[in-house]
Amino acid sequence: MKSNGLLSILTFSEKRKDILFLLQENPRTLSEIKDYFDVRSPEILPRLKEMETANLIVRQEGMYQLTSLGKVSAIYYKPFLDTLTAIESNEDFWRDHDLVAIPDMLLNRIQELKDCMVVRDEHEHIYDTHKAFMENVLSSTQFMGFSSIFLPSHPPMFLELARHNIPISIIVTPNVFFKIKSEHSAEIEEFLKYKHTSFHVYDNAKIAFVVTDRFLSLSLFFKNGTFDPRNDLIGFDSSSIKWGEDLSKYYKENSIEIKNL
Repeated sequence: MKSNGLLSILTFSEKRKDILFLLQENPRTLSEIKDYFDVRSPEILPRLKEMETANLIVRQEGMYQLTSLGKVSAIYYKPFLDTLTAIESNEDFWRDHDLVAIPDMLLNRIQELKDCMVVRDEHEHIYDTHKAFMENVLSSTQFMGFSSIFLPSHPPMFLELARHNIPISIIVTPNVFFKIKSEHSAEIEEFLKYKHTSFHVYDNAKIAFVVTDRFLSLSLFFKNGTFDPRNDLIGFDSSSIKWGEDLSKYYKENSIEIKNL
């Protein structure tokens, strides 16, 4: 591809990229564009000229607007940038973990996780981290979770949420289910009595996640097969939560519901 091609027009200049997305919203006058970027004419006019030459924008009756090709470029360029941002902002997390448990349809929507961040639990702060997690959970109005590892604190937590009248859906793997059944049968039996709860078993998956109306928390296994208990991908924005809800829906639809022990 030529270095002066359309791709380089957008990728080699933050200003040209920002102009593209600005005009995607509405046509603007030169004065409006200058005010938006807080620049003078000599700073912005060359960028506008370059985009006109590339047939991305056109000036008509004093208004700059996207051409048909500019509109197409904006539509497809934004998801591409968001995808790169989502990967690069948490590059170590995606590189070091096994991603097989994430369905292709959701991995293809990784750009929706661009505002997520990796939270690392340090041993000396583990109590504070758990406290903050529980405060977020208890202030939520719904809870969906998948666990492929057993933690003794989970069954009491599930029951506490149910007692707080929070709609809660839990999915576990067979090994976790039998562990809960043998060691926490009383808690799960009470849990299953609530109308706003559901309990499912999924065949097997190397993943753990929580999604509420407030946040998404995603944990994965390392590529060597061991669970990573310290690094969680956390997102509080609506796109991350929607992605998490769809992940939960995928696993729930492919699970077996347990109605009694």
